[in-house]
Amino acid sequence: MMGRLKSDQGQLFYEFHLGDAVPEDHLVRKVDAALDLSWLRGELAPHYSSIGRPSIDPELMIRMLVVGGESARKQHGLTRVASR
Repeated sequence: MMGRLKSDQGQLFYEFHLGDAVPEDHLVRKVDAALDLSWLRGELAPHYSSIGRPSIDPELMIRMLVVGGESARKQHGLTRVASR
């Protein structure tokens, strides 16, 4: 039967804030502070279909590429140092 529950279901869920799990000096926070990509969705909207499966958020994709590129650069440096 569908209807309103008379009791609270809060005990079934836990509260988690991603911001609490990311250290203050993490690269993701620096990228977030430096990049304003609020214009991106509006700019790219005409290139996305209105039907089908939802795509990856273009703003998220750019942020992932920036963080991933920086991580790859650091990893390449570590490889160079370790191979000496």
